[in-house]
Amino acid sequence: MKDLSYDAVMGRAGEIMKTSLGLDYDKYESGSIAFDYEQMMEDVSMSLDEVIGIQREAGVGNTPLVELKNMTDLVRKISEPGKGARIFVKDESCNPSGSFKDRRASISVYMAEKMGYKGVMSATSGNYGAAVASQAAMRNLRCVIVQECFDSKGVGQPEIIEKQRKCESLGAEVVQLTVGPELFYMYLRILEETGYFNASLYSHFGISGVESLGYEIANEVKERCGKFPEVVIATTAGGGNVTGTARGLIKAGATDTKLIGASVDLTGLSMASDEDFNKKSFTTGHTGFGIPHAAMPDNTDTPRSAARMLRYMDDYLTVKQGEVFYVTELLAQLEGMERGPAGNTSLTAAFALASTMSEDEIIVVQETEYTGAGKSPLPQLAFARENGIDIHFGDPDTDVPGKSIVLPNHPSMLKVRHADLDKVSASYIKNAVAEAGVSKVTEEDMEFLIAETRHDRAFVEGCLKDLGVQLP
Repeated sequence: MKDLSYDAVMGRAGEIMKTSLGLDYDKYESGSIAFDYEQMMEDVSMSLDEVIGIQREAGVGNTPLVELKNMTDLVRKISEPGKGARIFVKDESCNPSGSFKDRRASISVYMAEKMGYKGVMSATSGNYGAAVASQAAMRNLRCVIVQECFDSKGVGQPEIIEKQRKCESLGAEVVQLTVGPELFYMYLRILEETGYFNASLYSHFGISGVESLGYEIANEVKERCGKFPEVVIATTAGGGNVTGTARGLIKAGATDTKLIGASVDLTGLSMASDEDFNKKSFTTGHTGFGIPHAAMPDNTDTPRSAARMLRYMDDYLTVKQGEVFYVTELLAQLEGMERGPAGNTSLTAAFALASTMSEDEIIVVQETEYTGAGKSPLPQLAFARENGIDIHFGDPDTDVPGKSIVLPNHPSMLKVRHADLDKVSASYIKNAVAEAGVSKVTEEDMEFLIAETRHDRAFVEGCLKDLGVQLP
């Protein structure tokens, strides 16, 4: 019998992850900070055309690109003359399980079947669980989804409970845990016991599946409008959404299109805190995931994450909780589209940003998601009120995560707020040095850090000097 204590299982994490992915990550390592990211992505061993073909067979992709004409008109009414970019949205709710995550799951589950695994697993409280369950059902594979669902009192958030229902309706077994370190421990235990495939959000298979989304957006906008979009905005949590979409845009030739991330500002709330767990109204697409994953991308269920958002993000916008609820209602009442909170996070940022751009420019909101009993504003706001959160109309900038949700009095109050990517990049470099345990970097490390942070050599050298690290 293997030792199933916490320390023993965590000590076998590398071995378990390699076995469950069928991939030896050691071959990409340099022995220092750098690793061969591009080779890892190439080792997906299928072209984008092949990815698209696999997805089409599973009913994934080729989703509608919808111009939000009424919302664009509203932006122009509250903007300076000549301002107000056209807003489009890629309606990913039309995928089998109702989100863009089907693109990720389709390739991971395809590879699991191809490599002979009997089942698939994923650790997620979000839409990805439903996507994996859906794709597993199509390919007659067993499926286990592990959720971080409850606080210590056994209370779960409406959105997570909704996703449990959806996963189970698609035939998955759902293991629900309280918030804390037991999530990764239990996930590793079940992976080891079952021998199932790790359909990770952060594998190179999953990220390659999102490339088709960026590719479709670029080509569809060019076909309809005669040019590529100026901006694509993607809701940001773990970074896979940004990474895959950006890589798809590049493969379509849209190299001048800016890829912007967007997250709900939950500053002050800890995602690992039992007390804070039910004080947030967004289970994904928020800074509690977006900032840590940007600064520590490899802190995932794979030895090296394929989601590297700092490599691809031109800007990072934050929005307030009340603004997202408000824009969710705008979308429903102006465009007749009731959609869930994740895509509406990037739509909120797009609405604010559009007012600063010219009328002949185009913004594409990269996704929508399905909505359901636990994902719409009313149950979320009711749950917040039950947990002592003050909800009122006013200035969204007075919103205090964990204490208040402030809905704007008027659409003109929606704002563009830029996260400090220099600060995040500096944190990334600090974490990379600490993880590698180096006091001196190689030239290969320098080139890697420059690519990872999208900063010049002088910036990277300055950060390393501040850390007392010797330069090559």
